[in-house]
Amino acid sequence: MVTHFSRFQHLLLQPRLLSSHQSRALQHPLIRTLTVIRSVMGSSSSSSKLLFRQLFEKESSTFTYLLADVSHPDKPALLIDPVDKTVDRDLKLINELGLKLVYAMNTHVHADHVTGTGLLKTKVPGVKSVISKASGSKADMFLEPGDRVSIGDIYLEVRATPGHTAGCVTYVTGEEADQPQPRMAFTGDAVLIRGCGRTDFQGGSSDQLYESVHSQIFTLPKDTLIYPAHDYKGYEVSTVGEEMQHNPRLTKDKETFKSIMSNLNLAYPKMIDVAVPANMVCGLQDLPPQANL
Repeated sequence: MVTHFSRFQHLLLQPRLLSSHQSRALQHPLIRTLTVIRSVMGSSSSSSKLLFRQLFEKESSTFTYLLADVSHPDKPALLIDPVDKTVDRDLKLINELGLKLVYAMNTHVHADHVTGTGLLKTKVPGVKSVISKASGSKADMFLEPGDRVSIGDIYLEVRATPGHTAGCVTYVTGEEADQPQPRMAFTGDAVLIRGCGRTDFQGGSSDQLYESVHSQIFTLPKDTLIYPAHDYKGYEVSTVGEEMQHNPRLTKDKETFKSIMSNLNLAYPKMIDVAVPANMVCGLQDLPPQANL
């Protein structure tokens, strides 16, 4: 891996006219991957504002995402889909990077793990918990479609993507030139890499999920990076274009998709009876009635 990067990194870092041999080199899968990473992590002045980290909790296969505007004096930051078991790890990283955590956000009420938003509120004064109004969960801030959540000069647009649950939303970075490019979509369980979330509980609907994905996610630019809430096969990131072409469920017509989803025969989620009640109160259990979340 190091050898390949050393050999080709000048093709990525120096604007120049490429020979036919060099052009072919850029088709190498590793080089394409590095190009995507570079474009997200700071290839332009807009992207250089963004500090981005993808974190993983292995027991529930959950991704947590850290975003911060490091061009702002306060370096404000947010976490998407934090997990209770990794709160201390996440806060250690935030402190090491000199960030100020402002928001702890969820894409939906999870059934496979307890969210870390409640614990984060007890450990970091002033942090606000955030979730969609349609979720019915407790939080400090309730989001509706079209709302924006800002950290410094970076913002996330809220798109309603119900179907896995009734309250699912996707957070998408802005389309303007001063926002990180390519755009990033944090899809929760609406779109997984080469898959999607199940639709057989928590108000799920395969018909609704299909419409949500095709109207709210697949209408984004094809180079939009897709970051899901979970992955079980070792994938980390995809794009809208990839999923439109290769997702084995969402590339089908709606009736075929509904048939696929109704015949998954999945086991009852082992954490659902603990996770859902806890997540409906921001991830904290056995709270006194007067507790203000």
